[in-house]
Amino acid sequence: MDEERLILVDEADRPQGEGGKLDVHRRGLRHRAFSIFVWNGAGEMLLQRRAAGKYHSAGLWANSCCGHPRPGEQVRDAASRRLGEELGMTASLEPLGQYSYRADLPNALVENELVHLFAGLAEGDPQPNPDEVERVRWITPAALLEDMAATPEAYAAWFRLYVADIARIILSPPTSLLDSKASSTRVAR
Repeated sequence: MDEERLILVDEADRPQGEGGKLDVHRRGLRHRAFSIFVWNGAGEMLLQRRAAGKYHSAGLWANSCCGHPRPGEQVRDAASRRLGEELGMTASLEPLGQYSYRADLPNALVENELVHLFAGLAEGDPQPNPDEVERVRWITPAALLEDMAATPEAYAAWFRLYVADIARIILSPPTSLLDSKASSTRVAR
C-alpha cells in the first residue's frame, strides 16, 4: 500500500501541497488533521489507548479518534471515515473549531498540526480495530483530569496540550448533542 498523503497547510489552513505521512512527521511540517471527542448520554468521553504497533505514541491514551483527511477529502467526511476505521462506530459530528500545536515526539518525529476539532454523541458501542486501538474506556471529565494529573506520561502529547489549552471546549459535550438526544428520546416515547 502506498504511504498515506497528508495535506500541508499554512497558519490559515490554506493548502500548501502534500507530503508522505512519515516524511511530514520527520520534518515537522504543518499539516491538516482532525480530532474527535465522542460522548455518551451519561456525559462520559470515550478515550482510546493507541495500539502497540503504532509508529508513534504507541500505548498512550488519547481522545476518541484522530487522523488526517486525504487530499480532496472533506475534513468531516475524513473524521467519520476514521471513526469507523479505528473504532467501528458512528457519531453525528459537530465542529468545535480549530487548534494549532507543535509537539516533539520520541523517535525524532514532530507533530505540527492544524487540527479540526469535532464532538459527537456515540451511536452504538465501539468495536476497536486492534491494529489501531489497544483498549477503550469511558471517563468523566473530572476523573480524566484527576488521572492526567497523576499520570501525565500515560497520555499522548497532543491530548495533554488539548486539556491544558482548550479544556473548556473539549471537556464537555456540546449542549446541542445532548439536546438532540433528549428530543429524540422524547419523540420515541
